[in-house]
Amino acid sequence: MTAQAATDNVKSLVDILVTQGALDQAKAKQVKLAQVQTGVPEEEIIKSKDLVSEEALAQAKAVFYNVPFIDLATAPASPEALAVVSQEVAERFNVFPVSLDKVTKRLFLAMANPLDLTAIDFVEKKSGFHVKPVVAMGTKIKEFISTKYSQSLSKEVAEAVADVSGGKEELKSFAAATKFGFIKEEKIAEIVSHILDFAMRARASDVHIEPQESSTRVRYRIDGILQEKLTIPKEIHDSLVSRIKILSGMKIDEKRIPQDGRFNFKAAGEEVDLRVSALPTSWGEKIVMRLLKKTGGVPTLYELGLRGRGLKNLEDAILRPHGIILICGPTGSGKTTTLYSIISKISTPKVNIVTLEDPIEYKIAGVNQVQVNPAAGLTFASGLRSFLRQDPNIILVGEIRDQETADLAIQASLTGHLVFSTLHTNDAAGALPRLLDMGAEPYL
Repeated sequence: MTAQAATDNVKSLVDILVTQGALDQAKAKQVKLAQVQTGVPEEEIIKSKDLVSEEALAQAKAVFYNVPFIDLATAPASPEALAVVSQEVAERFNVFPVSLDKVTKRLFLAMANPLDLTAIDFVEKKSGFHVKPVVAMGTKIKEFISTKYSQSLSKEVAEAVADVSGGKEELKSFAAATKFGFIKEEKIAEIVSHILDFAMRARASDVHIEPQESSTRVRYRIDGILQEKLTIPKEIHDSLVSRIKILSGMKIDEKRIPQDGRFNFKAAGEEVDLRVSALPTSWGEKIVMRLLKKTGGVPTLYELGLRGRGLKNLEDAILRPHGIILICGPTGSGKTTTLYSIISKISTPKVNIVTLEDPIEYKIAGVNQVQVNPAAGLTFASGLRSFLRQDPNIILVGEIRDQETADLAIQASLTGHLVFSTLHTNDAAGALPRLLDMGAEPYL
């Protein structure tokens, strides 16, 4: 729908403002004359001259474009809607998710410009929902983005913290706080559940629990960007860390060295596997949890956003009988997910596919998947060496981390195998310098 199409069916924006009593006839004539003389849209002229209030203009736009108007101040924030549109996307396009209808797969999105097709298309692809625009005041949208995204989580955790702490005196030391016994433990577990539940709803890839001098902040990596969503009292930090370490199978009394662990978490019918890292810092132990989905299918290349020539070039490359294809990018950019999409596409009964992963994030039928286990001597390099005796057509190595793995992967690709792997680089162009830095032979 275009502005011209709209004017064919309804009055102009200026006429609507006059009808609504927001603009008098004299000013309306001035706007129309200026529009004819300059070619500038009526809305821009009205804004530049500050002829009507922002609310009146938004209401008129709703009539002009034949979409509903919403006063965000009277609309309660929907946690489900907030979870499908990240704060970064909302800020980028100045849109705010109002509500969600899972039955009809519709997402009601507050927009200052309901004809912003770029924003609508981007949100639809990211969320998987069909966007239904509603008009709202631009300043209100910005205000709600800055306040509502963290408000829901903060409220839930604040209530649990209040139950844990009792009074300020009891929070002065970890030892004093433990006298609350089972009530305290239950509330600490509740706080952890709220933190992880929000991570799943927001589709975060990582959760950072970071001790500061006088508080603990919780940040989420959403769409590749770390966003601070929560601050909790420093006095319960040790209890929070202990709870996570117990779940992860770590030693709770060991706080001097880094530890790794993992556990499963389930919420709203969805289960995730969490890889947990504990790191001693000057203010206490920092926890990072990587979320790996256990439910749901592997996305297709199309669902990952590949289109046109880029998709065609990739499909041609992955159907070759031999060679090496490296997926490059920074942490959290989707390298592993892209590999899974590729393997799902080329997996057929006619080929033998073996994978070496750390960890196995998706189970794919018909694919022989192996979990790396350094403690038992099963590394990427040793596993890859064994794979060559398994008559493979296609080999997937989760990550090339050292020279030995790089050399073996390249040699396999030169002896009739199709090899897939990932490299931690900033972009594709960084793959060659990275391999050379590892010690791979330049002539290969």
